[in-house]
Amino acid sequence: MEQGPSAPDGHAPADGPGPWSAWLDSLAAAAYLADEHGVITAVNAKAEQLLDRPAAELLGHDAHETLHRDARGHPEPRSECPIRQATLASRTAQGGELWFERGDGSVTPVAWLVTGYDDGDRRGMLALFHPLADTLPGSVQEPLSTLKRLALFAELTTHLTSTMDVDEVLNRLVRLLVPRLADWAVVDLITETGEVWRRAVVHVEDGDLKNEEDLVGPMPAVPQESQLPLSRALRGAASALAGPEIYQGEPDSGIAVEQRRLFATTGIRSAIIGPVRGLRDVLGALTLGRSACSRPFTTADLPLLEEITRRAGLALDNARLYQRQRKVSETMQRHLLPQLPRVPELQMTARYMPAPDASQVGGDWYDAFVLPDGATALVIGDVVGHDLDAAAAMAQLRNMLRAYAFSQQKPPSKIVEWLDQATMQMSGPAMATLVLARLTHVASLGWELTWTNAGHPPPLLITREGVPQYLTDAHGMLLGTGLREPRPDVSLLLPPGATLLLYTDGLIEEPGASLDDGLDRLSRHAAALSHQSLDTFTDKLLARARPAANEDDIALLALRTQGRGK
Repeated sequence: MEQGPSAPDGHAPADGPGPWSAWLDSLAAAAYLADEHGVITAVNAKAEQLLDRPAAELLGHDAHETLHRDARGHPEPRSECPIRQATLASRTAQGGELWFERGDGSVTPVAWLVTGYDDGDRRGMLALFHPLADTLPGSVQEPLSTLKRLALFAELTTHLTSTMDVDEVLNRLVRLLVPRLADWAVVDLITETGEVWRRAVVHVEDGDLKNEEDLVGPMPAVPQESQLPLSRALRGAASALAGPEIYQGEPDSGIAVEQRRLFATTGIRSAIIGPVRGLRDVLGALTLGRSACSRPFTTADLPLLEEITRRAGLALDNARLYQRQRKVSETMQRHLLPQLPRVPELQMTARYMPAPDASQVGGDWYDAFVLPDGATALVIGDVVGHDLDAAAAMAQLRNMLRAYAFSQQKPPSKIVEWLDQATMQMSGPAMATLVLARLTHVASLGWELTWTNAGHPPPLLITREGVPQYLTDAHGMLLGTGLREPRPDVSLLLPPGATLLLYTDGLIEEPGASLDDGLDRLSRHAAALSHQSLDTFTDKLLARARPAANEDDIALLALRTQGRGK
């Protein structure tokens, strides 16, 4: 860079006409000089014209604080300003992604070059800048460089695929796009029944994203004959430009009416609309909108939108598949769980809570039924494995156990022995744990419990006074090992007003903690809640005792003997 002439002694380079002013005005680009501290000392006429600011507003002011802004007109952090960094390092640098504030408060994107000077008396910096040809002064969104596009795609992939919740996918999507690419983001989704719902109409307000609730909700049906951009996108057509003028004529559908309302309410003046496609179907449409003060979208922006919608479509497809699988699993599990019998002088309730992960649903169950001799059978069980295969194995075990218990008036241990042998003949041998108990009302003595335990967590008995006791006797091997060992039975008279709790291991097991810790936690909470009604006891116990890091489903069967008016 050719160095300009020295300033006269005792005068700043911008003081009146002089060699520095004449030299700056001879340059073809807008330019200013700043001293070694970044204070503007001279400005040429082209800079005044481009910035729409007289030299008097610039001279003597810090160049960074006065001029340098981000794409939205906010002050740029000093640590991130490449011009300031080059000034302090006295080195030459150039680029094309800076924004300068103009006299009317708008910002203009510029390409720039800075280089240092040292005339012996003073050191400083010369800055040359000119407007970028492919952007408009005052625009909000800066055209993305190749590097920034790749960074955006990486963020979209990482953030959208790390959740399996549809609402969270949409929330993350709009946060990545507004205000980086647009002033507004609008998401329309097609439901599995073919309806269109406007799920998001988002913009920035007071630094936070705001969803315009008045504009979201059900939309009219998609017309097959409409050639307007949103209708075509919802049918899977290619991305297109759109603006309020497109919807000013006679509307061809209810969707056109809604689009007219959208543009009028939001003030969007330029938009691009593209289909969001899944692997098999069109899932919806994404609209990015810009207001009057932003650079209008052009056809050059359409490939970027299509890449965004492709990634969004894959994430939404996965989230919907996950939620569909979860719903099927939960429905199957709940249909396999029985209705509890009504037994005089005995309260009984049960709960089932699915695992947080849909793939973890399946193996836990409870059962209770009245036997031919009047006794009540109680069962809690857990098939090893957490998927639909485990749920199917659970259904087979439950049905076989019921059949043995109804047809054979035998102690629980014998029923479980037969069930264990039968598991070895199943098409897919299953390993499982369970507790089987017979509850019999004995005249003048109350309720007698006889049980056997096949590798399952021990039942918990809480007296009317709130004293907890784990029933650790009658413990034997789990089912499906192929080992033949005698299974014990143990009998116990339940105290009046006592609560008996049968549960699966999801209530006590937690990664990184011992089983004893889980058992202690459960007994403490159960004792504290024993004075509550049985339904309240069960609900609060699940809320308090369930581990925070629980990854398993939970089945729970609770009963209370007569003895108080709860």
